[in-house]
Amino acid sequence: MDHPGAMLGRLLPPGRARIVLLALLIALLAAFVFVTAKAWRDTLADPVVRRTSVTLPDMVPGADPVTIALISDIHIAGPDMPPERLERIVTQINALKPDAVLIAGDLISEKKLGTKIYSAEAAVAPLAALDARLGTFLVPGNHDHWFGWPDLRRALAKTSVTILENDAAQVGPLVIGGLNDEYTGHDDIAKTRTAMAKLEGAQVFLGHSPDSLPELPEGSVVLAGHTHCGQIRLPLVGAIATQSRYGKRFACGRIDDPHGTAIVGAGLGTSVLPIRFGTRPEIWLIELRGGGSGR
Repeated sequence: MDHPGAMLGRLLPPGRARIVLLALLIALLAAFVFVTAKAWRDTLADPVVRRTSVTLPDMVPGADPVTIALISDIHIAGPDMPPERLERIVTQINALKPDAVLIAGDLISEKKLGTKIYSAEAAVAPLAALDARLGTFLVPGNHDHWFGWPDLRRALAKTSVTILENDAAQVGPLVIGGLNDEYTGHDDIAKTRTAMAKLEGAQVFLGHSPDSLPELPEGSVVLAGHTHCGQIRLPLVGAIATQSRYGKRFACGRIDDPHGTAIVGAGLGTSVLPIRFGTRPEIWLIELRGGGSGR
């Protein structure tokens, strides 16, 4: 089979063929440089802060709004998410002055092209600096269960982070129900709801995967991650994969579904491959308030 230069030589005069071939090579090189630069920026950029507000009809009348910082999918591992980068992100979160921080799982990663795997202690150490007046709360994700949850749990126990595994916590006027990971079958909605019923306040669910929403009571609010908003999103195609059995229904962002509201963060790190394209790391700043309406 003829190479492209030979084919162009037959179709165009030799001088013009060389010019066209050179132009094609320059265009391909420019495209490669653009894609590489964008992927690098999307992967390593400071998280974008997304803001929204959710009205909770069962919030105590007169209660002040509660501002939640939601993060997920930290995936501590080299090359893109060493603990030092997480330290900078923690500083960014603290500057937002949230009332509480919710972490929707996946602290660690098993990147196929990873350059370094960190100990559980090193992975969670930056989280100890989170400073929110109502506390920091975490549920495990599928990667945590796959790659060392017992060690992570022990390391987290030495910090001020509260772990919720099918349990609930009082967070000011809110009751946060923390679902264990749905993707690996560790969730127990009935147990979580029983724990929530023992507390008083407007109920909000925290889970790693948004796929729990259709199984929750109608009108529920679930804060989640897991999908990475696709991690790699191509023009005209969108997310290549969401790791959700509902496809793109709960793929990314705020979803006001007939069954309830899901807020799905893109996460901070990466899994499998240490690159993002078309998605940026995210911190969601969510105002939860009673009465009225709006977002």
